[in-house]
Amino acid sequence: MDVFPVEQTRTLLHFIDGSLAFAGHYLHEDTHPIHTHSFVEIAVVMGGEGAQRSLAGRQQLHVGDVLLLRPGVWHGYEDCTHLDLYNCCFSTELLRRELAWTREDPQLGHLLWTGPYAEQRRGILTGHLAGADLAACVEHLEALHDLREAPLATYRGDLVGRLTLFLSSLARALVDESVSHGTTHPAVLDAMRMMEERPEYHWTLTELAAALHVAPGYLVRLFKGATGLPPMAYLSRHRVELAATRLLHTDQPINRIGESVGWPDQNYFARRFKSHYGLSASTYRARFTKALKT
Repeated sequence: MDVFPVEQTRTLLHFIDGSLAFAGHYLHEDTHPIHTHSFVEIAVVMGGEGAQRSLAGRQQLHVGDVLLLRPGVWHGYEDCTHLDLYNCCFSTELLRRELAWTREDPQLGHLLWTGPYAEQRRGILTGHLAGADLAACVEHLEALHDLREAPLATYRGDLVGRLTLFLSSLARALVDESVSHGTTHPAVLDAMRMMEERPEYHWTLTELAAALHVAPGYLVRLFKGATGLPPMAYLSRHRVELAATRLLHTDQPINRIGESVGWPDQNYFARRFKSHYGLSASTYRARFTKALKT
């Protein structure tokens, strides 16, 4: 098993030493308990047997299967016999800075930003690689793995470049052409940015459309065509992921976290959070939180 720049505090995995991304093999035997991550995780099954357990249920894994999990998603592995995963993990900082442009690319936008939330996937996207597609992805994973001890200050460009090549290869293999056809309308991209920059604001479809100088119905059609979700549903997915991050990494009261992501009604926040993660906010924090310094 590779040594990863990751620390486990109870059932939360988080980066240490300012790491931004890494790739490496992880061998599972028997079970790996339910846990969550503060980063994006992509796992490619390379060998062995096992199953993933998540809010979506139990999924038997086979060589070539791919699991992409957004930050905050919980999962675990069970019934593992030499289950060999090639893991690629990268920080939300990298996603929202160097990789921010990927939301404008139809294939990468679906892979990283919208696909994991479309069709009630709750932050998990799955697929399968075979033949040349699998070989191409593994080639880039191995190159990324070779950079694991390189100083970030000198090799940041190499790391981002190799990660981008892996993600591009993965998106071409997994994203259906009907989803990735064409370009994303600027109004959709602007709407995403506006809502993400001010999640605490009481957004309405009418106000959002007016700010973008389009009709509300037209904005809904554009948004659903690009993301599979209407604008307000996309905002809800962003808010609940942001709330999960704040539950894991701050000691803010739960009602304050609800307010900070745009849901001041505590009961409404509780319903939205449990609908997405299958756990109440208090249970989620108690089960997965990183120990906070006092």
